[in-house]
Amino acid sequence: MGARGGSGLYVGRRAAALVAAVLLALLAALLALAALYGRCRGEEAPPAPPKSPDGAAGGAGVPGGPPGVPSWRRLPRHLLPLHYDLELWPRVRPGQAGPFSFVGQVNITVRCRQDTRAAVLHSAGLRIRGAAVRGPLPEPGDAVWGSLPNPGVVVEVPELQEAAGEVAVLELRGRLQAGRRYVLQLGFQGRLEEDLDGLFLTRYTDQGRSSMLIASQLEPTYARTVYPCFDEPAMKATFNIRIIHDPSYVALSNMPAIDTSEMKDENGSLWTVTTFKTSLKMSTYITAFVICDFDYVTRTERGNEIRIWARKEAIKNGYVDYALNITGPIFSFLEDLLNISYPLPKTDLVALPDFGAGAMENWGLMTFQESSLMYLPSDKFTSRKAMIAIIVSHELGHQWFGNLVTMKWWNDLWLNEGLASYFEYLGATFVEPRLSLDKIFYDHVVQPVLREDNEVGVRSLSQNEDKIKGSFSLISLFDSITYNKGASITWMLSGFLTEKLFIKALNLYLKEFSFSNANQDDLWTHIQMVVDAQDEVHLPASVKKIMDSWTCQNGFPVLTLNITTGTISQEQFLNKKNENTSTDSYNNTWIVPISWMRNGSSQPLIWLDKSSKFFPEMQVSESEYDWILLNVNLSGYYRVNYDQLNLKRLVHLLENDPKAIPAVSRFQLLDDVFALTQFGYIQIETALELTKYLAREDELFIWNVVLLNLVPENLESTLKNYEVYPLLKKYLLKRMLPIYHYYAGFIRQNVDALEHDYFAKVYLEKLFATACWLGLQDCLDLSYELYTKWMDNPQYKIPFLIRRTVSCYGVALGSDKEWNFAWEMYNHTDSTKEDKDILLSAMSCAKESWLLHRYLQYGLSDTLFSSNCTSIIISYVVTKDIGHRIAWDFVTENWPLLNERYGKELLHDVLKVMGRFVNTDVQIQESICLDSFPRYSLFFLKNSIFVLSACDQHTCVSPELQFRKHIFFCNDRFSRIMCFFSH
Repeated sequence: MGARGGSGLYVGRRAAALVAAVLLALLAALLALAALYGRCRGEEAPPAPPKSPDGAAGGAGVPGGPPGVPSWRRLPRHLLPLHYDLELWPRVRPGQAGPFSFVGQVNITVRCRQDTRAAVLHSAGLRIRGAAVRGPLPEPGDAVWGSLPNPGVVVEVPELQEAAGEVAVLELRGRLQAGRRYVLQLGFQGRLEEDLDGLFLTRYTDQGRSSMLIASQLEPTYARTVYPCFDEPAMKATFNIRIIHDPSYVALSNMPAIDTSEMKDENGSLWTVTTFKTSLKMSTYITAFVICDFDYVTRTERGNEIRIWARKEAIKNGYVDYALNITGPIFSFLEDLLNISYPLPKTDLVALPDFGAGAMENWGLMTFQESSLMYLPSDKFTSRKAMIAIIVSHELGHQWFGNLVTMKWWNDLWLNEGLASYFEYLGATFVEPRLSLDKIFYDHVVQPVLREDNEVGVRSLSQNEDKIKGSFSLISLFDSITYNKGASITWMLSGFLTEKLFIKALNLYLKEFSFSNANQDDLWTHIQMVVDAQDEVHLPASVKKIMDSWTCQNGFPVLTLNITTGTISQEQFLNKKNENTSTDSYNNTWIVPISWMRNGSSQPLIWLDKSSKFFPEMQVSESEYDWILLNVNLSGYYRVNYDQLNLKRLVHLLENDPKAIPAVSRFQLLDDVFALTQFGYIQIETALELTKYLAREDELFIWNVVLLNLVPENLESTLKNYEVYPLLKKYLLKRMLPIYHYYAGFIRQNVDALEHDYFAKVYLEKLFATACWLGLQDCLDLSYELYTKWMDNPQYKIPFLIRRTVSCYGVALGSDKEWNFAWEMYNHTDSTKEDKDILLSAMSCAKESWLLHRYLQYGLSDTLFSSNCTSIIISYVVTKDIGHRIAWDFVTENWPLLNERYGKELLHDVLKVMGRFVNTDVQIQESICLDSFPRYSLFFLKNSIFVLSACDQHTCVSPELQFRKHIFFCNDRFSRIMCFFSH
């Protein structure tokens, strides 16, 4: 986005204030109206602007642009693309030095829908070398697709302009006639950068040799940076693609190669020309190109040739074999589930050494960051195998949701990403049946987005088209709201419809809009058709009315149950402790499906379709064994707040028979009460009462949510300074011992038995780190025992599940001997990047001050560490028990050198961590006196201070932690925690 111009109208301060007040009042009124009556729908493409007298598009033009260029970023619908003949020629040879460029030619067959004298299409950063328009063409049947017919009439292009909004405008001498077909012919040239967007070049090492490759990433709007095109998801077309490349490379695209030939350039040098089969009808953002020197492995699944391409070394070592083995079965699973066959004859998955998007679903040519496809023998005790299954399954889900049927516009991106995120877990648990679908879905998808979707400014899942303008705002849509909330409300939808009806509706939806586009109302309509055709599932309102309440409003509800009166009420879940938030001003109401259980027996689904409703079946007896649980197994996207009577009964139940409540519901119950505490709905004692049963809890993913709330990693060293620490230690260790000893037994005797325990791979480290932090002697002894074993035999591998904890406490419990061994291993040539990070952290765990001083001094050496390690070392040291004062003194003493070498980048990284340890006015004054201390950084540090004056002693908490609203922040709450633990 360019800078604004300097000209304009001057307005005085008083006038400006008055105007601002009026605008604010108007904005408030509009927001209120939107909340009461607003609808998020705006699906239809904007109509073509009215014709001006000469037949060109009318309306206001882009500043500096000719008539016919619309003032918004959507293209006019005068011309619709039917087919592209695209030739790309990256002028790159192996070992060649840059700069690099590419040239190309695109011939776009279009249908004219309205008479016009201008052709408007997207082009960004390209130099268009020539443009022509030919036609009108003969109609289909008289011409051969994929090749230009007899040149015919040429419509002159006297002027070509590149206007604002990343568009190119071909002004025509004649008029294109509605109903006829034409061909736009454009030559172009562009720069080939190493920026991982558009068409890019990346360098890597394979078998000890430096190499480079070319790949593409075109979502959301980068296709226009590679070739002039109609770069909108609803403007689908077929493609004939031809790539010219160095003979030592192989070229890949969406479709299979059908021909290779040779050509010579103007210097007589030889190039290879690879021509690909005509594609299916698809959007520009999923066209894809890879030119590389990779090897591949292959298998065929139901006629679909699947190839996984990667570095030769990775192929030789079998690193992509696991991905290959699961890709075919997931394809078949999705085909059978959705009852729609995959329409392409081949699928390539390419493992790119450097790829910013993580993974991309391009039809027939999916691209991945190589770590998302490679499973190494050393990954046995990591979660990588599950991660590969999830990521591959997500991209395969896109072959139906995104590629076959595409959202009409980006405001409904969740139809692509939310549905793919839902099916990724179905596919992953199909090929990895040991993964628990409901546990992993709640832990990875629902709980994280519930933590984010609770602020006033968070957007709704689906928005009006008018709000989605420009590439920047499009990119911001690729967030957890689109992915995780989209998947969560899909999970809820499938739950209240039943999976059978949901899949049947999706089948109708996919068949209706195959090779086309849809919006969320189209999905609701096809679900409604299925619901109306049966009499088993009855809904309280139309599917559209129910689901719009979840997709068109921001946030989600919290349900409050009173078992004495039998009423359930709802309100938007917002932070009641935030002075700027008043829940009274938000009248959002959802139509809520409530799955529930009474005394261990599942009950029929009920619906809350107003702010409060009486349910006689929710009134319970006086027996303490009469209890109610809502939102069983997290079937709905909301939180639940129980009255004290029901909570008391749930506490009693957990202490006597925790398995009476399903594991996912136990997780949800604890997650909800901690969130309700942090946001001011209930007192902290209520949450802590529910943790009393934990000695009988054997699920690691449940323990993890408890520890994240009671012992967050970035408060560990701070909490030790409070008198609450010994109370917390006694309380937690008493309950942790059973699950700790269970897993410690495996670590000592048979660690291989944990290979298929997913949550042990993900969360056992946190359990052991907390046990050691609390001073559990067995944990300390085990850590030192395993570290010593490693010192005695460097070939020995500490179990990866707890390697970080063992390395830290091995150094902490030792002397310079243990520290020096960590240093030696860090500098070992075989150490992986992950190994090095573990050791960087471990060396900061030393308990002897002189070792930490030496370590920080090492950090200043360019010969011992790379420059980006300096801030990491300081950040690690500052978080340790004795390290924060040492790190503070080091930074203040060496500030001139640090500032000169690393500047603001280092400062930002370090102060983010250090802010919560600056706990005296003297230290603040020291920071003020630092030479060259940038003004913005001083502001950051001074505003990091949050003094708990009523607590044991002054301390500091960073804004990051304030945002998390940790339970220890509030002064009176802190004393109540101490009281609870002391009893």
